[in-house]
Formats: sequence, structure tokens, C-alpha cells
Amino acid sequence: MTRYDMVVVGSGAGLMVLEEALNQGLNCAIIEKAKFGGTCLTKGCIPSKMLVYPADFIREIERSNRIGIHTCRPEIDWDTISQNMWEQINFHQKIESNLLDMPNLNVYKGAGAFNGPDSMVIRYEDNRPDDIIYGDKFIIAVGARSFIPPFEGLEETGYVTSETFFGEKFPQKPWKSLTIIGGGAISMEFAHIFSSFGTKVTIVARSSLILNKEEEEIAEFVTKQFTSNGVDVLTDSSVLSVSKDQNLKYVTVENRLTKEKITVSCEEIFVASGVQSNADNLSLENTNIEVDERGWIRTNSYLETSQNNIWALGDINGKYQFRHKANHEALILSQNLFGSEKKEASYDVVPWTIFTHPQVAHVGMTEKEVKHKGIPYKAAKNYYSEVVGGIAMGYRKSDEDNGFIKMIIGQDKKILGVHIVGPQASILLQTFVYLMNEGYQCSKKAEDCAEKKGIEGLRMLCPQMGTYVPISDSMVIHPSLNELTAWVFEKFD
Repeated sequence: MTRYDMVVVGSGAGLMVLEEALNQGLNCAIIEKAKFGGTCLTKGCIPSKMLVYPADFIREIERSNRIGIHTCRPEIDWDTISQNMWEQINFHQKIESNLLDMPNLNVYKGAGAFNGPDSMVIRYEDNRPDDIIYGDKFIIAVGARSFIPPFEGLEETGYVTSETFFGEKFPQKPWKSLTIIGGGAISMEFAHIFSSFGTKVTIVARSSLILNKEEEEIAEFVTKQFTSNGVDVLTDSSVLSVSKDQNLKYVTVENRLTKEKITVSCEEIFVASGVQSNADNLSLENTNIEVDERGWIRTNSYLETSQNNIWALGDINGKYQFRHKANHEALILSQNLFGSEKKEASYDVVPWTIFTHPQVAHVGMTEKEVKHKGIPYKAAKNYYSEVVGGIAMGYRKSDEDNGFIKMIIGQDKKILGVHIVGPQASILLQTFVYLMNEGYQCSKKAEDCAEKKGIEGLRMLCPQMGTYVPISDSMVIHPSLNELTAWVFEKFD
């Protein structure tokens, strides 16, 4: 019987906890059935940015005449763009090699499933005999996968997901035409990428707006930009069936309001209809782990599951599916497992950016959410054309692509939400993340330091004031240039 102090299932953010466990001298195992590095590295935010940046560059070139720079349509070198992307994905090989060389660590390249609260069976794709291992502690970090709707004819016709796109279905050149099913972040990024590369893109979304978690005016703004760039956006639309012939694929769509039906022809179909939990592959019935109605593993603020020797972090707990959120949880869990006192994971200030064109950045509540909660508030906007930096970029008040920031504040000037649409939105947003995070950290009551005056009293109220602690404790939008400045603090001894 092989028993470990800790077993980590999944090699994304779980690696951060594993590293700390090994530093503590624990005997560990890691289980991974796919490429090492998790969704972000191998089939998500990192490789997609290798495609997003060239797409951004193309869009900037297209509008450069407004600042007096006249250019021709750029020629796309798909091979170079693809090579840059694969170089990032292939970093999984170095991660695996490093793990194999680590002392006190066994690497299992298979799929793990519980056959008891302290044991797992590991199954391999190459027909090797199963392994059974035991652990004192288990860390579940197996993430999520694309949700595939049961559309008539979809399986027979064939389609692409983010997993297969960054794998066996990666195209040899940009498709001539592409239909993307879904109106969320993944859909918006790929619509931007391929429309910039010259692909005729159609988006099919069930909701009345794309990006329905964003401010309505931002969703409408992005829709107009897509339309102006030749992208067809079909909202309030349901897919009835999918089919193909020798030349093309076809998606038959019905407008849910008018009942009008149309058929969209395309070279390929990209399914981006959301994600589902991978917990259904873990045989959780052999443990006491609870899941919610959608199959996500329930965790408390300490990342503990209902099974006292098992923790879960990242996408699998259903609390915001972003790598920077998973990194935050990994740091919290490492502190709780190996530190002197337990710390709670906070989701009060979770930022994100959708790297479409224009960029969309979000932290805090939308105006609709604030109204629903009955919170007194004020909202204000500022447009790129209202500042010299934006004017220098060519933005004018009458421009349809004149982006903006929308801020929502409470009566006490507390920042409730910040929403930005336009160039470098991710960088512009991050400052507000730090401000909001510092506000939540300074939760000690003022009367506790009433005897002290001036700066000494403020220090008692908020000891991290004026330090980099609010930055190092904040979630930093990933992957963005904000990481350049935020991660410099890790360089201090």
C-alpha cells in the first residue's frame, strides 16, 4: 500500500500548494491525466493571448489613419503566430520534467477517482493496470470543461471547443467562416481573434445581450463594434439543429422572440456555451464531499470541503472561473495548511478582463446589481475622448468606438463597481482593485484605536496603509501587464 502525506489532483493552481507541501518535507503525489499546467497554460488564457495580441494589432492598424498613420491591410503570418502560441503551451513539458525530478514526489499520469475518503484509483489510457494510492490529505484542483449542448446533429457534424482548438483541431490557417455558439468571454475572444484575421464570424447567443454579466451599455457597445467589423451577432437565438454537407457546416437558428428561422453556413463551428464541473469524474459518492445543484464542489471560506481531509480550489468550486482567483485560493490554502493561523479566502474584490475588441474590464457590482440590493449609489462615466491620452489615440466625442469607464459609488464614497470598455482596460482597472481590496482589509472598527491620534491611530486601524500588502493580497488580472508591477514584490528577499 502506497500512502502519501498529500495528494494533489490536477496540475494548474494545485501546483502552488504542492510546491509548499514539498518545501515542508511532505511525501506527495500529483495526479494529472492531461498536459501539466492546467487550463490556463494548455488550453485557455495564456495561449489565447498569443492570438489576441496580433488581433489587437490588426485592429489598431485599421484605425491608424485617424492619427495620421496610413497603412495597408497587414499580411498575416499564421505559422509564426501559431508557433508563438505552441511555444507557450509546450511549457507543460518542462513542468512535467521538473516534477519528475523532484524528491518526495510521485507523478501519476492518469485519471484519479475516489474509492474511499482517503484513497484513489488511478486509471491510465494506455491499458496499464490501475494504481490505488492512499493519502492523509487530498487537494482537488481538476477544473472544468466545456459544456456541450445537446443540439440535434452536433456530434455527427463535428465542432471545436477551446480544449480541442488548442489541440488536435487547431486549424492550419484561419477558417474562412466560423459560427460561434455562446455569448460569453470565450466566444468574444475568439470572435475578435478570427474576425481580425479575416474570418467571417457569426455569434449565436441565447440571451438578449452578449456578455450578459457586464453593464448593459458595455454589452451594447461591444455588439456595435463587432457589427462594424463585419461580425453577425444573433442574440435571443436558439440553435435548432446542426448539419453538414461535403463543403460546409450549417447551423439552423430560431429567434426566440420573433420565431424567425435562419440557417448560417460556415466552415467550422466553435462551441463556447459555458463550462461544467469535472467533479463528476471523481466518484465523489465514495466520499462525504457535497456538490451544489450544478455539480460544483462546495467549499467554505477556508477551501475545506465537507470531507475533513479534502480541500478544493480553482474552477472546481464554482466560485469565479479565473486563474488569478485560483492563485489567490492556492495562497490561502497553503497558509491554512502550513501557516501559523488560518486565513479566509475573500471574493469581495474579484476582477476580470475579457480580451476582446474593445477590451472589457470589470470589478465589483453592476448598476443593476446595486439597484437590486437597494444600495443608495451614484454612477458616472468618463470617455476616452474626454482626456488628452484618449484624444492622442484618435478618439473623438462622436466616434462610435469612443470607450469609457463607468464607476458606481455608495453614499460614503465607497467604490461599489468599476467597468471599463476600451484600449488597455485591464491596466486601467487594476488600480481600483487595489483600492477596493485595501478598503475591505481595513475592517477593524475605528473605536478600537480611538485613543490614538493622527498617523499612529490610522496605522492601528489599517496597518497595511502605505505598504504593498494590499497589492500582494489582491487578485491581479491574468494574463495582463499588471503582473509586471504586481509581481515585483516577489523579488524581495
